[in-house]
Amino acid sequence: MSASLTDDLLNQLQGQPLAQLGSQLGLSGPQTQSAVGAALPLLLGALGRNASQPQGAEALFGALQRDHAGGGGSGLDLGSVLGAVLGGGGGRQTDGAGILGHIFGGREEAAAQGLGQSTGLGGNQASALLKMLAPIVLSYLAQRMLSGGNQAAASPQQLGQVLGQEHQRIQQQDATGGLLGAVLDQDGDGQLGLGDLLKIGGSLLGGKR
Repeated sequence: MSASLTDDLLNQLQGQPLAQLGSQLGLSGPQTQSAVGAALPLLLGALGRNASQPQGAEALFGALQRDHAGGGGSGLDLGSVLGAVLGGGGGRQTDGAGILGHIFGGREEAAAQGLGQSTGLGGNQASALLKMLAPIVLSYLAQRMLSGGNQAAASPQQLGQVLGQEHQRIQQQDATGGLLGAVLDQDGDGQLGLGDLLKIGGSLLGGKR
């Protein structure tokens, strides 16, 4: 079985990127590794849930093409995305708070609290970490789906399939799957409602900030 999206991205963040994230948050190396290792599946799992419905997949795919594909679809330059995130520049591509609002549909505070409880981070640190990682996750997905030879074959359906498989993997992991379910199940019925999905996709895709 190929590496999961979570594992692949975590591998790409090893070294300098993790050190920069940790230093921004005042965390040790092991704390940063553990926190990022819990935050990435939360973000990717939520995206997988959103993309499980056609409207959600189309919304996300459009946003990746427009805001996150990098120069000419050349894909992810982790250093420059992270630099822009930490430096506070870059517009919609690095607007972590805005992206989180779309990913979690208004549940980003619950996501930060849950992440903080499961990793021992303070709520503010967990929230800051999610805001820093959200643009990186979307840039990574754009690279994975849209760069090089993938571009011609890429489609919202393919994106939904890839993220759906990741969501299933994450749900099977007790700790992260439970956290993901608690954050996303807004009305207790186990489903993310279509209204939430349209909210998640609407402003991200309509170009509003």
